[in-house]
Amino acid sequence: MRTVSIDIVSDVVCPWCYLGKARLEQALAMTAGQADVSITWRPYRLNPDIPAEGIDHQAWLASKFGGKANVDRAHAQIVEYGKEAGIDYDFDAIKVGPNTLDAHRLLHWALQHGRDVQSKVADLLFKANFSEGRNVGDHKVLVEIAVEAGMDGDVIGKLLASDADKDTVVDEIDAAQKMGVSGVPFFILDGKYAVSGAQMPETLAGAILQLSNDGIDEES
Repeated sequence: MRTVSIDIVSDVVCPWCYLGKARLEQALAMTAGQADVSITWRPYRLNPDIPAEGIDHQAWLASKFGGKANVDRAHAQIVEYGKEAGIDYDFDAIKVGPNTLDAHRLLHWALQHGRDVQSKVADLLFKANFSEGRNVGDHKVLVEIAVEAGMDGDVIGKLLASDADKDTVVDEIDAAQKMGVSGVPFFILDGKYAVSGAQMPETLAGAILQLSNDGIDEES
């Protein structure tokens, strides 16, 4: 059985990315025993100009979408999709719109501990932002998430206080944009096939199985 690699380009404050993650997990459940999958999280920033201290998230959304009523209508649909995928969105709890560069640095360091650790950090970051209303741009919150995922909190705290790997993360985002990524989530399968958006689990499962079977056919 050949392993299918999936690179997920996403931002931790993108609600559709969280939904895409949940739907991918449903797809993996559908393909369990039929395909092996290796997942790597790649960075993207929807709002790179947000200052390090963050912004008033609710006010920013109201300004962007023409009032709270419009925001609530947009969120209502995502909340329903989330329930189907096992996500408990609490958009009203999100007070700070963070700059996510440091969250992506944490994901970068988590990958050095293995893909399972990185996936755990990704899950905790999404949950912290969308279900708990925690500021994922706050170093204290990021250290807490790192520790919960089994990483060394003291080391992560020191790294966050430095400029370590900021350029690396920004360069990776730039590379994704030059490759044509203009929205997230963006799934790259086996380094060459692209699936854009929070696709339904059946769609993702079909793509995974096709690639896995193609791999077997090529080897036989």
